[in-house]
Amino acid sequence: MTRTPHETSGEPNPLRGLSLDRLRRRTSEKWRAYPEDVLPLWVAEMDVPLARPVVEAVTEAVALGDTGYATGTSYARALSEFAAERWGWDGLAVERTALVPDVMLGVVEMLKLVTGPGDPVVVNPPVYPPYFAFVTHLDRRIAEAPLGVDGRLDLAVLEDAYRRAVAGGGRAAHLLCSPHNPTGTVHTAEELAAVAALADRYGVRVVADEIHGPLTAAGVDFVPYLAVPGADSGLSLMSASKAWNLAGLKAAVAVAGPAAAADLARMPGETIDGVSHVGVLAHTAALRDGTAWLDALLAGLDANRRLLAGLLAEHLPGVAHRPGEGTYLAWLDCRALGLGDDPARVFLERGRVALTPGPDFGTGGAGHARLNLATSPEILTEGVRRMAAALR
Repeated sequence: MTRTPHETSGEPNPLRGLSLDRLRRRTSEKWRAYPEDVLPLWVAEMDVPLARPVVEAVTEAVALGDTGYATGTSYARALSEFAAERWGWDGLAVERTALVPDVMLGVVEMLKLVTGPGDPVVVNPPVYPPYFAFVTHLDRRIAEAPLGVDGRLDLAVLEDAYRRAVAGGGRAAHLLCSPHNPTGTVHTAEELAAVAALADRYGVRVVADEIHGPLTAAGVDFVPYLAVPGADSGLSLMSASKAWNLAGLKAAVAVAGPAAAADLARMPGETIDGVSHVGVLAHTAALRDGTAWLDALLAGLDANRRLLAGLLAEHLPGVAHRPGEGTYLAWLDCRALGLGDDPARVFLERGRVALTPGPDFGTGGAGHARLNLATSPEILTEGVRRMAAALR
């Protein structure tokens, strides 16, 4: 039976587990990129204590000195079991998986398999900024198919991008962000099936970044791309990283559809050497034993989405905001405030709160900013109040 999301099983809300003073003791990028008077609501790190099963797995590994090279299929098997229980998807076949160092390096390896130098890679801006850097550093070129004004995939625009991408006779790929960062849009089964049909028609290979898959709002279903009809030639990258706050314990799983198994088999075996063994242990423990913690987190994120909507309505009514269906990121349309292309700069300089600049996300990002709401209600409230004070 598929488990109903957001059943908390008595776990406390992880977003209420740490004080600001304790968070400032952290040495990760989120807490060291800016001076201490800046409230960081930017990069995708969560302000949570780790799930106990993760802590126990890592502690045991360190105590044993079990810090060598990654191997085996334990992570893929745990992910397959999680997908069946959480998403009702029985199609994640362990034999069609491979360990990769993290999602973006996995994306690079997948694009190497299905495209060549100079080939186009379709993206849907505004979208996760590293897409642009990784694709261009790989000597592929970006082909944009912007989202619609409603923040959803525009299938007509996408088809036109596919048509142009293959017009020269070369290979083409579509790097699909699902759920979408920064808008929080969770693509429906119907939308994904339409993407698969278009990809099949034009010979475009879809590579789906599904790192935010476990992070959906109540009543919203995440659908893996490879679960929809016609997606057999697709490739997916999945990880426990975002949902359990494990960015510093790097590991991810590349998954191939049935018709892409031979492509995945061509991935160089030495790729696994870059995978963190301790990361694999942590991610596996999260997927197998950390679902109660995840459900408590999801309930806390739902509460923070409601809180943010209320705070913006009260303190920043000029900001247009559509609560995301997934992720823990909020996409803020600040164009009516008259702050120029990069309102995050104004909020940082005048309000001492750090957001991610909208222009970094490509077409459609100007006049916007991305806010990370995976923090305590108190910090979220203070952040919005600082943003409002910046306008006075």
